[in-house]
This record gives sequence, C-alpha cells and structure tokens, in this order.
Amino acid sequence: MAALTAVVLAGALAACDKSAPEPEAQSTEVPEELASEPMPDLGDIEAIGTPMEERVATLGLINKRNNISRDIELSPGESRRVDDVIVRLSACERTAPWESPAETGAFVQVFVNEVRDPDDDAEFGLIFSGWLFKNSPSLNVVEHPIYDVWVKDCAMSFPGEEAEVDADA
Repeated sequence: MAALTAVVLAGALAACDKSAPEPEAQSTEVPEELASEPMPDLGDIEAIGTPMEERVATLGLINKRNNISRDIELSPGESRRVDDVIVRLSACERTAPWESPAETGAFVQVFVNEVRDPDDDAEFGLIFSGWLFKNSPSLNVVEHPIYDVWVKDCAMSFPGEEAEVDADA
C-alpha cells in the first residue's frame, strides 16, 4: 500500500513541474459580425464619477485545459479575442469610496468558438451576458467547461477623491 501511495505521489509531483515554459496565449482579431453588433443598453449608470468611455476594467481569463490565465484590460465598448474566446465589456462600475460595502462590477459578454475543426470557419456562440462582481463571484458565474472570466478591477474616480490623495501627500 505504501508503494502505491509513493508512486501516486511521485506522479502528482511530476505533473506539477514548473520548469517547462508555459505556451503564450495569442490575441487574434474579433470577427466582423461580433465587432459590429451593438452593445446592450444599460441606461444611465454613469451619473457620478469618471465618464464611462474613460473607465478601464481589468478582467481575468483562464483556460482550464492548460491552466493559462491572463489579465485583459478593456474600456467599455471594446472586445478582445484570445484563442477561442471573445470577451466584450459594456460597462464597469465600482461603489464610491464613502459607500459600504465596497463592490466592483462589470457588464461582460463572453463568446466561445464551438467549432473544433481548424479547417472550418469559427462560429462564436454567446455563453454569458451579464454583470460580474469582484467581491461576490458566485452571484453570477460564467459557466463553461474550458473558460472562466472574472472581474479584478474597474479603474475610475469620483469627485473629491483627488483632494483626499493630495491631503495625504
């Protein structure tokens, strides 16, 4: 029994070898039909703070097959294709510093190429469309066997934040 445990443990440790370089995920072009599709209308959510077009969201993307994760920075209205997945950002938002609890969210759409034959044209299907929240990731989840997307940050500011930063300096 001890020999079997040692063999299983040795195999598990060999699988964790980090000396092999990780392959680079390649960014590619977003298909024309998805790039020209209008973004969802979210109403007037930018009543206070940085204008929507100046905000920048940082999203995490992981490919669960090869365990390659990367950060994607998008402004609202932008799309980014990484291999067989396209991530679109419609909006990002965070609570004002004086509000509690603090929360960061982004309205994201995720499209995945379901065609596995490299000779065929890619066919991207929508697998997720909705708000993702940094502090409540289980509230709304991208459910896909290969890809996962989550919110890391939304870079924006509110009136008065600049004065607080200057006062600390």
